[in-house]
Amino acid sequence: MEKLKMAVCYGADAVYLAGTSFGMRSFAGNFTPEELRQAVAFAHAHGVKTHVTVNTLARNDELPALPAHLELLNDCGVDALILADLGAFRLAEQYAPRCERHVSTQVSVTNYNTANAWFDLGAKRVVLARELSLDEIAEIRRRTDPDLELEVFAHGAMCVSWSGRCLLSNYMTGRDSQRGACAQPCRYQYALMEEKRPGEYFPVFEDEKGTFIMNSRDMCMIDHLDDLMAVGVDCLKIEGRAKSAYYAAIVTGAYRHVLDDLAAGRPVDKVWRDEVEKISHRHYSTGFFYGQPGQFYADARYIRDWQVAAIVTDCDETGLATLSLRNKFAAGDEIELVGPDRKPFSMTAPGFFDLDGLPLSEVRTPQMIFQMQLPCPVPALSIVRRCVSQPA
Repeated sequence: MEKLKMAVCYGADAVYLAGTSFGMRSFAGNFTPEELRQAVAFAHAHGVKTHVTVNTLARNDELPALPAHLELLNDCGVDALILADLGAFRLAEQYAPRCERHVSTQVSVTNYNTANAWFDLGAKRVVLARELSLDEIAEIRRRTDPDLELEVFAHGAMCVSWSGRCLLSNYMTGRDSQRGACAQPCRYQYALMEEKRPGEYFPVFEDEKGTFIMNSRDMCMIDHLDDLMAVGVDCLKIEGRAKSAYYAAIVTGAYRHVLDDLAAGRPVDKVWRDEVEKISHRHYSTGFFYGQPGQFYADARYIRDWQVAAIVTDCDETGLATLSLRNKFAAGDEIELVGPDRKPFSMTAPGFFDLDGLPLSEVRTPQMIFQMQLPCPVPALSIVRRCVSQPA
């Protein structure tokens, strides 16, 4: 719920989420039926739509439970279902008639004929395969009904398999990527072993640390949103499975502002491009939009140069903020604040107070509530962060 609220407040037009079944988000802290109702109500109160994933490929023993799940989503007021299974797609027409039907990227729509076929079956939107170039997307747009919406992934983790259709994790760890439980074995460090020399490993050298031969980069298209708009894309999807609330806030806010600047014909403010460097990510690429994205062979680590210190829960007109601690920090630390529709700004952390206004010697217990004087008022859900990168 915290991630959903961050995405909504930081500028999303729609959020995608899952219930506790039939969604490829097994490790993402999914929504119970009551939480789904709360999520839809919160999003709708802010003018934001909700799209729920029903994108696993159901097995025979799972089918009996699907109609009731679809009816629940329909009754909750969900705006759209993201579907991958043709049978589930047809059942959704019957049991969730109020919900738009969107075709998941798992279906791997790569051409206009397939897109038109789904439109004829009742799809309102197709989420195109991630392996398409801008030219291919433009061709699909030219040859499909203008009422069919096209959605593409614009930011987030990529996969070495075709639109995520992979059995490697299931084979190696028993965790099925098709059920949202991928262990990402494509990012492991591998070596070669010759058949007649068991136990003797030969590293595939890229440098002295070895190589990560299937280590895909993350996608980042924030510098090229004008190109995506030009080819007729209707929606940009930010991949966020198993990501943090901080990630949801910062990336959503950055893309929101760049899109708004482009749509208004304003110069893009560089500060928003800098924001996507301040979340946990792998080395960036532009996906397949301009050709092969390439792999990053040196390591599989995330770049994590910034850490969330606290979240603002309330702030009065004088700038006196009430905060919830996430990671300890101290008076005198250099920090940044960024908030919904507010540019980041830097400051030195002043002293801290408890809720009675008494000074605190330190704040170090996660979730503890404390107060801090800011130089100006900021909205709730603003984020206090600090740089934790180590000098080279």
